[in-house]
Amino acid sequence: MGERTASVSRDIKASPEAVWAAITDVTRMGEFSPECHTCTWKDDATGPAVGARFEGQNRNGDKEWSTEAEITECVPNRTFAFDGVFGDLRFSHWRYDIEPTADGCRVTESWEDGRPEEIIPMTAEISGVAERASHNTKGMEETLARLAAAVEG
Repeated sequence: MGERTASVSRDIKASPEAVWAAITDVTRMGEFSPECHTCTWKDDATGPAVGARFEGQNRNGDKEWSTEAEITECVPNRTFAFDGVFGDLRFSHWRYDIEPTADGCRVTESWEDGRPEEIIPMTAEISGVAERASHNTKGMEETLARLAAAVEG
């Protein structure tokens, strides 16, 4: 089985506040992510808070699927984290850490696989992604590049 974690960092010439605002407005995720093209808040959620849930619509080639996520950590201008959830299963953990720098901030996006080994073949069939860590690394590089393009002056 392949790697179960991935992480990418990028220096962005924008304030932590600007980056935080973009990342935590999940309705903008389609602007940044090459896989998640649409996100909407669920239930009564209207913004980032621990316990709030949102739904993402994802696409990889001709494969399409939706996921539900629950915010697990929410520290303004510093940390935004959420788990992909399906019932009681937390199948993925995503995290954005923002560190101030002299001319903006460094953003680190990380992912951890929470899927039990026995369901990986089924999820690979749904998404068309056999090697999730390398796929997500490439996607995170693209996400952070698009984020930088959106928030940098």
